[in-house]
Amino acid sequence: MKLAALDDIVFGYSHFPTLNGISFEIDSGEFVGITGANGASKSTMLKLMLGLIKPWSGNVFISKKNSSGDPLKIGYVPQQIASFNVGFPSTVIELVRSGRFQEKKWYQRLTEKDHILVENALKMVGMWEFRNKKIGALSGGQKQKICIARVLATEPDLLVLDEPTTGMDYESRQSFYEFMRHQVKKHKRTVVMVTHDGEEAGASFDKVIHLEKGEHGEWKCLTLSSCNGHFGQADSLLSSHL
Repeated sequence: MKLAALDDIVFGYSHFPTLNGISFEIDSGEFVGITGANGASKSTMLKLMLGLIKPWSGNVFISKKNSSGDPLKIGYVPQQIASFNVGFPSTVIELVRSGRFQEKKWYQRLTEKDHILVENALKMVGMWEFRNKKIGALSGGQKQKICIARVLATEPDLLVLDEPTTGMDYESRQSFYEFMRHQVKKHKRTVVMVTHDGEEAGASFDKVIHLEKGEHGEWKCLTLSSCNGHFGQADSLLSSHL
């Protein structure tokens, strides 16, 4: 089932497009990687997909329903969302619990199900033992995990992550890719993730959307399946599409 798609998108922040002719589809149950050089407008492409900004031209599609026919839930963790200062007053568990209030009216209290979902989300990212710590006292990588746990507690169908492994060491990154793969296979989620570590994570992805610079300086994309995911092939494949 198609959850999201961009069709011939053109967008820029000045008089010249930074993204030109962008087209791809994301299906339910896929683990999708978005890769490309620094400055390749990867975050901008995510925002276009989510409807946070409007394209100059082209069409953006986001399904209103998930594969079960229920309203589609989207969880989005932007880049550098974990930059809490040391004085941030919330504890870990308070922040993750706040994700459950999105489902409620202002006067409703959390139920037993809500508390179970919060606990499970923290355990999934390995942060349950830190639940009573102040967020400002955590490392950057730990803060990032907490932000992801908060989104997981909302039970999203589509999970969109912008460079979630920034600041993680190699082993932590590998563990994170496995964790996201588990979310796709076990929990039937669709995960879209921007990463600079395409070669590292390539075997984990079902699909790679790779941004390359076109001949006029704008960014274009090439979609690769995981079986073609040798990133050295992207240049030769892309040249035939420009």
